[in-house]
Amino acid sequence: MSEFQRRARRPARPMLYLAPAIALLSIFFLGPIIVNAVIAFTDMGANLRVGTFTLINFERIVQRDARIPMVLMTTLVYVTATLFLFNVGLGALLAITSTAIPNRLGNFFRGLWLLPRMSPAVLYGILWIWIADPTPSGMLNQVTGLFDLPAVNLRNDYPLLLVILANGIVGASFAMVILTSSIRSIPSHLANAARVDGASEWGVLRHVVVPALSQPIRFITIYQALSLMTTYEYILLITGGGPVYDSTPYALYIYRRAFENGAYAYGAALALGLMAIGVAFTLIQWRLTNMRSTFAAPKIEVL
Repeated sequence: MSEFQRRARRPARPMLYLAPAIALLSIFFLGPIIVNAVIAFTDMGANLRVGTFTLINFERIVQRDARIPMVLMTTLVYVTATLFLFNVGLGALLAITSTAIPNRLGNFFRGLWLLPRMSPAVLYGILWIWIADPTPSGMLNQVTGLFDLPAVNLRNDYPLLLVILANGIVGASFAMVILTSSIRSIPSHLANAARVDGASEWGVLRHVVVPALSQPIRFITIYQALSLMTTYEYILLITGGGPVYDSTPYALYIYRRAFENGAYAYGAALALGLMAIGVAFTLIQWRLTNMRSTFAAPKIEVL
């Protein structure tokens, strides 16, 4: 056998197949992390110049920034309420109810609920600005006016509630789609067997449907929690994080400090803190919910 034939039969190295993915990961993920970490240890300001390397940004986070505790509390309330009330709770309710009705009607309902997620964020933000408009032309005040109730100014009086509602309603569609697929993947003979044994529809839901949703809900919880901690476009569009910092979560606080105040190095240091929070949250969730079993290969039983 010639040398050429031996090389032709030799399997290609796995690194050759992984090289494009590694290159993209290095350029668009690892590269920005390294640049951000370097900037965090500098005094870069609005002039984009680096004068010296220092730890002052981290000292400022721990000792001198009086807004950090309020921002962290706002983030905790915002993420917790949006996640459990809407992204998981409402999403599961929508999935269960839309699969309990005829398929065509359920598909139509899910399609309508997905429209905000498929539409531009600006359009969705403008819709909520109109809903919460404090003038009589706002949708909410038009409704309260019909019942002779006083006008409501959500953007000034209850900004955090407004951003929770706005993000929660659009975020529930993610769980709705995933849990709908999970419900439809349940073998029909399990529910039929439960009914033959005398189980009511509530019993079928409790003992057949809900157990099948536990693992997808674990994934949704982790994914949506990390998403809520790092995204802020709807909040920026609807309330701008105000009044003052009343509806500013941690991710938006980074943006405001870096791009509105020109403190780029301080914003980079805050971003490293957000990264640490995200990693810690993921590890805790992994430990508490045993995510290894969630992503384990499915077991197929042959009878």
